[in-house]
Amino acid sequence: MRREGISDDAAEILRGAETRAGVANDLEPAFAQTVPQWPDRLVEEAYYGLLGEWVRRIEPETEADPAALLVQALVAAGNVIGRAPYFRAESDRHYPVLFAVIVGKTAKGRKGTSEGRVRALFADVDNHWSLRRIKTGLSSGEGLVFEVRDATTGKNIDPGEADKRLWVIEPEFAAVFQACERVGNTLSAIVRRAWDSPALLAPMTKTNRCEATNPHISIVGHITRDELRRLLSDTAIANGFANRFLWVCTSRSKCLPDGGNDLDVSDLAVRIRTAVEFARGVGEMRKDSDASAIWHRVYKDLSDGKPGMLGAVTGRAEAQVMRLACIYALLDSSEEVRAPHMVAALAVWQYCLESARYIFGDSLGDPVADEIRRLLRSQPAGVTRTELRDHFGRNRSAAQIGSALAVLAEYGQAVPEHRESGGRPVEVWHAK
Repeated sequence: MRREGISDDAAEILRGAETRAGVANDLEPAFAQTVPQWPDRLVEEAYYGLLGEWVRRIEPETEADPAALLVQALVAAGNVIGRAPYFRAESDRHYPVLFAVIVGKTAKGRKGTSEGRVRALFADVDNHWSLRRIKTGLSSGEGLVFEVRDATTGKNIDPGEADKRLWVIEPEFAAVFQACERVGNTLSAIVRRAWDSPALLAPMTKTNRCEATNPHISIVGHITRDELRRLLSDTAIANGFANRFLWVCTSRSKCLPDGGNDLDVSDLAVRIRTAVEFARGVGEMRKDSDASAIWHRVYKDLSDGKPGMLGAVTGRAEAQVMRLACIYALLDSSEEVRAPHMVAALAVWQYCLESARYIFGDSLGDPVADEIRRLLRSQPAGVTRTELRDHFGRNRSAAQIGSALAVLAEYGQAVPEHRESGGRPVEVWHAK
């Protein structure tokens, strides 16, 4: 059956995606499981195009997680392309800029292995970029701006940096969180502004007044889940630092005692280079009719967001999906985002959403509501307000419990039932 507003070809693409993961029709509910689980593998639709072909070719010869390979390659591709193509969201321009954190179960998640494979590929795509525009050592906002600074004249002559592209790789991302928490450090604010891709990036400091015009900065960090949960502060969640990153769970894909072979992928590098050269001549990007139809179907779910901590760290879903879709399109040498690009982007986003759920849990950020939800899930017959007060040892007021129940009801996590008791009906709450 043909879907309204979508061509037959696009409908077929969408059916395949929905069958595998529901990525384009009904994005996974925020609280599908009581205990967050390690995300399922990245679905086939994510491996669309040249980068998908590259991952499939090298995957048998590496212990790296395919999801880590693909997402870091997408980040790198967006940075290599540079600040020419963009899509418009109201008055804001979004360039092919992505930030991602590769999160391993342990320090043996082969995070560095995946990065090394990406570096090797793009060394053949743009050698200058590979040699000069990949940096590490995020410690201050001023230091980040310095790497893309403008030239200065007069008393302090500085040739600056003509190439405004910069891919920052942080194999010890824990240090970034620690730097952000230091009093007076501008790193968090500058990183947030860099994701926004402003026309001018400049730290608000009295000294070291370097500025950067039209910066194009991408960031990849590596960390373990335990480190992340220990170091990510409430401030980083509340101020929007966390939701500018794609969170990607990764683990060692296989055991290769003798190491994998170093495959020749120079033919793919040539094709990617051709696509990059095309992309650098693109300006404003738009969606074709099929991609628009898919976008209309998922936009509300993306823009409504999720409750609690999960919502706080995935709160830029619409922009992240469109940036991903544009990179897929550009690597397909297309000025338009088409259905396969949109579905591929949604597949990646779905994996990142599931990763974030596993990493951060399903806390609502309200301790009373979280505790009530745990209690309701353990009591299938339901719980009255009186029983709730007793559960808290009457250390929570009726107003606090009522507010928490309202939060649970708003997010579809609890529902009241009114039972006849021969007098005034009794209100019984159930987990939903």
